[in-house]
Amino acid sequence: MSEAPSAASTARPNVVLGMLLLVYIFNFVDRQILAILAGPIQEELNLSDGQMGLLGGLAFALLYSTLGVPFAWLADRTSRSWVITISLVLWSGFTALCGFAHSFWQIFLARLGVGIGEAGGVAPSYALIGEYFPSHRRAFALSIYSLGIPLGSAAGVLAGGYIAAQVNWRTAFIAVGIAGIILAPLFKLIVRDGRQPAPAETAAAPAASFGEIASMLAAKPSFWLLSFGAASSSMLGYGLAFWLPSLLRRSFGLGLIETSHFIGAVLLLGGVAGMLLGGWLGDRLGKRDRAWFAWVPAFAFIIGVPFFAAGIYSGSARLAFILFLIPQAMSYVWLGPILSAVQHLVGPSARATASACFLLINNLIGLGGGIYALGALSEALTPVYGTEALRYSMLYSLGLYALAATLMAFAGPRLRRDWHS
Repeated sequence: MSEAPSAASTARPNVVLGMLLLVYIFNFVDRQILAILAGPIQEELNLSDGQMGLLGGLAFALLYSTLGVPFAWLADRTSRSWVITISLVLWSGFTALCGFAHSFWQIFLARLGVGIGEAGGVAPSYALIGEYFPSHRRAFALSIYSLGIPLGSAAGVLAGGYIAAQVNWRTAFIAVGIAGIILAPLFKLIVRDGRQPAPAETAAAPAASFGEIASMLAAKPSFWLLSFGAASSSMLGYGLAFWLPSLLRRSFGLGLIETSHFIGAVLLLGGVAGMLLGGWLGDRLGKRDRAWFAWVPAFAFIIGVPFFAAGIYSGSARLAFILFLIPQAMSYVWLGPILSAVQHLVGPSARATASACFLLINNLIGLGGGIYALGALSEALTPVYGTEALRYSMLYSLGLYALAATLMAFAGPRLRRDWHS
């Protein structure tokens, strides 16, 4: 089905996509820098694994997930680019404040603030991409945007590790926070909303209310299967991303700089390859059968499990690095196809809100629960496995990928019926 032309058709979609990617990189720098700095923070503030799990997961995800829906609803009705700009300033400012924390509760509140800011960044960006790119190119465009996850995570661990090693962990937070604030006015200058409906069209067809959009999504089984499948994978993905630096230090004996190099290289090589592969496969196979938007991630999760298990259980850092590359790629394959599929469950004017509803489920369960669950499980297993408890916590959690693959497999046939445009 061809899409109606919009102002975006004469704009600079690749430039807009590049700016959205840059902001998303900062999003994940600010989000993931806590992982590489966990060791120094725990030592100085005397925090347990459970408390670090709360800082990395619940403190961020609580408001990030819930406020994403009203922010997206606002973006659908006002200006998506303005909502993203203001959000960038907010989360960068609170990231800088993390550098001034001297207790668990101070840094917990600062991470809550980071979550508030980032709540307004992602769903409106998905919707902007939907404005600037036609449906047959959307999965790949969303994959390019989602490169912000491995690129931002890699930049966070590399920059955070280097600054912490050369100066201290507080300076790392302050530096990346200030950089994001500087970027905000440049982003707003370049990126404008592509959606400009005619007045007559707006009057004839008023925007759907949040309740109407939510009811529309709730009636589609594919939305629930995609959302809970992604949430299951995100519990493991976010948990591994946060705790892998600690595993490398505890079980493999790597130092802070070595750990940052290890994680950064795995994210860049594996993450970028998997992200692009997922978008390319989604667009290519999805043309033949829309079910492939869900089946591509299902196969990727199945492939990733044995390689993750072998890497986690390995006693060699070099061997673990090689083994982690494949599952790291597979763990990112889902983003392009699934995000594109969610965009097609509703009409253009509801895309940001639909994306936020998806992110609410994915992040509240995945981000909010995964990091804490792996940390709490590590504490529970310590009496049995001692210093190796974190390793076994990760191994036991790999079953989440099997659950995600099952849910995605069931979502495929239902996408054929639920597709909107």
